[in-house]
Amino acid sequence: MASPCEVHLGPVDERTAADLVALVAGEAWRIEAKFSRYRDDGVVAEINSAAGVPVRVDEETARLLDYAAELFELSGGKFDITSGGLRRVWRFDGSDRVPGADEVRGVLRYVGWSRVRWQRPVITLEPGMEVDFGGIGKEYAVDRAAALVAAVTPWCLINFGGDLRASGPDPAGRPWHVGIEAVDRPDAANRIVQLSRGALATSGDTRRFLVKDGRRYGHILDPTTGWPVRDPPRSVTVAADTCTQAGMLATLAMLYGRDAEVFLTAQGVRHWCAR
Repeated sequence: MASPCEVHLGPVDERTAADLVALVAGEAWRIEAKFSRYRDDGVVAEINSAAGVPVRVDEETARLLDYAAELFELSGGKFDITSGGLRRVWRFDGSDRVPGADEVRGVLRYVGWSRVRWQRPVITLEPGMEVDFGGIGKEYAVDRAAALVAAVTPWCLINFGGDLRASGPDPAGRPWHVGIEAVDRPDAANRIVQLSRGALATSGDTRRFLVKDGRRYGHILDPTTGWPVRDPPRSVTVAADTCTQAGMLATLAMLYGRDAEVFLTAQGVRHWCAR
């Protein structure tokens, strides 16, 4: 979940600004340490290494698990935090290695939230299964950080690697100007969005994909098949009240593939898709 962190503040003194930046960074690192799948000392490692033994979790983790369960139901199983196990065969490391059907089937048997026993505050995974908060963790961190800063100043923009939230307009009372990255020109914007309050989140395969025999395989995987979603947009950006909500909608849109735009239009949210 670690990503470049930017904090834009309103009129506060230099010491307060430094304290707020440190507060945001500290919250980001706290959430990273607790929920990253890449660490062996956080709650995710504890759950994933339990090998069928029930694990009692704290209230914050329980809220995220409740949210994940809700998303699984609302998406008809498309959003599944146990799908991280598929990375055992899908690595998106810049090579052209596409796993075979037998390899995918081998790991797919460890995927499926419906097989998780979640009786708050206790979670039990079948041996070999994993949970992965990567699909919601960064957006959650943005919302947490923005809430901490908003308690001090109403003018702030928190940006974690392109997922961001504004608690109000800039100090001059004008909307913040936010660029949406072009899919064919990394680090260049193809659209500028004005944002006074609320959040933006983007999901896409601009940086993580494989190309094999002329076919592009994006990193958004369908947890019901174990294979990359067919015909998704290259990038989806969604505006919503919170970054967690925006990120959820952007990810779900990618999971809907060719029907991404239809899905987002039905939700009645501002969105921008690039194909």
